[in-house]
Amino acid sequence: MEQRLIECVPNFSEGRDKSVIKAITDAITSASAVRLLDVDPGEATNRTVVTFVGSPEDVAEAAFQGIKKAAELIDMRHHHGAHPRMGATDVCPFVPVSGVTLEECAELSRQLARRVADELGIPVYCYEAAAYRPERKNLAVCRKGEYEALADRMGSEAEGPDFGNRPFDEAAARTGATTIGARNFLIAVNFNLNTTSTRRANAIAFDVREKGRPVREGGKPNGKPLTDAEGKPMWKPGTLPATKAIGWYIDEYGIAQVSMNITDITRTPLHVAFDEVSRAANERGIRVTGTEIVGLVPKSAITDAGRYFLHKQQRSSGLPESEIIRMAVKSMGLDELKPFDPDEKIIEYMIASEAGGRKLVDMTCRAFADETASESPAPGGGSISAYMGSLGAALATMVANLSAHKAGWDDRWKEFSDAAEQGRVLVDSLMALVDEDTEAFNRIMAVFAMPKGTEAEKEARAKALEEATEYATRVPLRTMEQAVKVLPLARLMAEQGNPASVSDAGVGALAARAAVRGALLNVKINAAGLKNRALADELTARGEEIAAEAERLEAEVMQIVEGKIKN
Repeated sequence: MEQRLIECVPNFSEGRDKSVIKAITDAITSASAVRLLDVDPGEATNRTVVTFVGSPEDVAEAAFQGIKKAAELIDMRHHHGAHPRMGATDVCPFVPVSGVTLEECAELSRQLARRVADELGIPVYCYEAAAYRPERKNLAVCRKGEYEALADRMGSEAEGPDFGNRPFDEAAARTGATTIGARNFLIAVNFNLNTTSTRRANAIAFDVREKGRPVREGGKPNGKPLTDAEGKPMWKPGTLPATKAIGWYIDEYGIAQVSMNITDITRTPLHVAFDEVSRAANERGIRVTGTEIVGLVPKSAITDAGRYFLHKQQRSSGLPESEIIRMAVKSMGLDELKPFDPDEKIIEYMIASEAGGRKLVDMTCRAFADETASESPAPGGGSISAYMGSLGAALATMVANLSAHKAGWDDRWKEFSDAAEQGRVLVDSLMALVDEDTEAFNRIMAVFAMPKGTEAEKEARAKALEEATEYATRVPLRTMEQAVKVLPLARLMAEQGNPASVSDAGVGALAARAAVRGALLNVKINAAGLKNRALADELTARGEEIAAEAERLEAEVMQIVEGKIKN
């Protein structure tokens, strides 16, 4: 299951007092299990941009605590800085990273806005995807007139905040107002050019950025800017929506770059921007030699790019994630100026490395076997069943990838690439269940450590044991549900895939069937411990149904495999 992650980038109206900044970030990190990615104070702006990431629930709580602490420590009546602002926490956007939609972020931000107004008394405007009014999608509209205009705007139906609207009072005078919302992930990226000309880099930037360039008389660069009937400057839009870009020269590298902000990667993905800047540069006799990502990116931006470039080569994209990322790095030259370390540049990888811990799936084959053979009761049959299922999926995926490369089958590469991608999804989901099955066992063991002296403690312990036992029953059932999906893929590869690999498809089917049968034993033994017998019977019956389907499918695959081997 994809990890649910949200990034939050609150801007606080304090950039000079380090003790205040630290108190705010301490409140954020101590509130919940979020990962603090960056703290960027600005003395001239008197503003600090904080970036943290975590689950939706953790991020919402951390944001609330940060806003609360800022309201306690920052008095907007004495604030001055170069950047527009209207509150102690000036703006607080939620950004979907993985497993969460923009709409979910918008709803979460509205809930936070209401809580901030109700519990802290801070007026809140909702902006971007969370806006209640179309015009308030624009941050500048919400922040119109900045802090100094709040006295006139508050209490007004047209101009007042969405939550906490009231006449301007002493509390609002101290905290100002906050703007909370949701937006898509912004990627800051520089495209390296084989030129030192800032003017030419700017020309490329104007070709592609959404705003484009001013329309000039005669279409000449030095021509007089033209205006429309209302006297407003006329603009020729660029080719990339949701982008801002300029050209500049970097002394450190001795090259010019097109510096771009991609404000919505769903409209202009990273790889599309790379290709379009390359096209525009090529038309001016210039090459893009590499790409520099500033800050962090969600994994999808890199893996989508890797798949895109693989498909351009008519190659299967059903490869391990590390290989897809490597393709993206090499295709866009992400490592031209400095090494591109996924663990340091991809948000999900940073979270995983921070979490640490010893996962079974990270062990060597021998270490996993030794761990299983030890005196510890976990990992046990459930984890082994999930692992067998992942190996079965891996074999079916291998046949798909080999078939995509088979000489004479070039026109079928997409067919097998799609099959390989299905296989990769199954490999990854079953690998995740290897560790989750052991986690299920650990939850049951944790219940036995709970106190059971009083009646209330006994009741709580019994409830916890029932919940843990149900979870331990559902995990191997999910293993069955995923492993049985391997069999149709194995059958397809046995029928349509590279004939030289038909035995591999057969072994994949056998492994998947074994995974289903093994997981069923775990469903049964865990269901036997449930007090809710109706639920136990329901889960067991579902397991038996899947096992029967797996038996039928495996027989079909083996009939195909044996027939092809004999011929």
